Amino acid sequence: MADDLVTREQQGGVAVLTLNDPARRNIFTGPLVHALAAAMDSAERDAATRCIVLTGAGSAFCAGAELATLRAAADGAFDDVETVYQGFLRVRDSPLPTIAAVNGPAVGAGFNLALACDVRLAGGAAMFDTRFAALRLHPGGGHAWMLARAVGQQRATLACLFGEVWDATAALDAGLVAAVIDGADELIEAAVGLGQRLAHQEKVYVQRVIATLRTSLSTATYADALAGETAAQRWSAGRPAFRDGVRAIEERIARGRIAPGR
Repeated sequence: MADDLVTREQQGGVAVLTLNDPARRNIFTGPLVHALAAAMDSAERDAATRCIVLTGAGSAFCAGAELATLRAAADGAFDDVETVYQGFLRVRDSPLPTIAAVNGPAVGAGFNLALACDVRLAGGAAMFDTRFAALRLHPGGGHAWMLARAVGQQRATLACLFGEVWDATAALDAGLVAAVIDGADELIEAAVGLGQRLAHQEKVYVQRVIATLRTSLSTATYADALAGETAAQRWSAGRPAFRDGVRAIEERIARGRIAPGR
């Protein structure tokens, strides 16, 4: 069933979505793309959800588009490629923060799926391969744009044009991932633990901050950034949650747990 192609496990405020087609290395097919969108919709509608973790079942994170899709594109039928785009674009467009727990190879569009997430953690078996140069196919889906912003233009050039492939350690060195965690269970635990740091935050606050962070690199000037952040900070300062936060800090100071001004 299509519903089984992406599973969802709710762990407190964290929704863990798993691409569940391990026999085909979790490649992007039309049914899997639709299942991922449905799982994202469901997770986002849940009032408890503050963060979404994405991972893959079996040995791969996501091996990208299936060969039939690429063959069709070579024959001029490009619609299925654009359907593949919808898989990772749905993740990129989520109003909630997303964490990729990259358990194995992330190839082509699967690499795009990892890039679409706000934070990436790599398992020891993770591997990042754009695969475009090997196929003589121009990068697509905004891959070059996302990768250059994640690791810089020089390293993006090495990957996209020169075909450099990164294991977990190289990805960490490039700044592509925030951490490397050996062990499949430990990787998910780390991703969920990170997401659960948001449990005490209002959902609307989480959404507002992640929206600001996502636009920060494309904001044209400091003046524009200042105006946007000032408006958002003024909004948050008027919320009861901010008063609660100030009160909690004051109590910690009174108990000697933190120094004043910290």
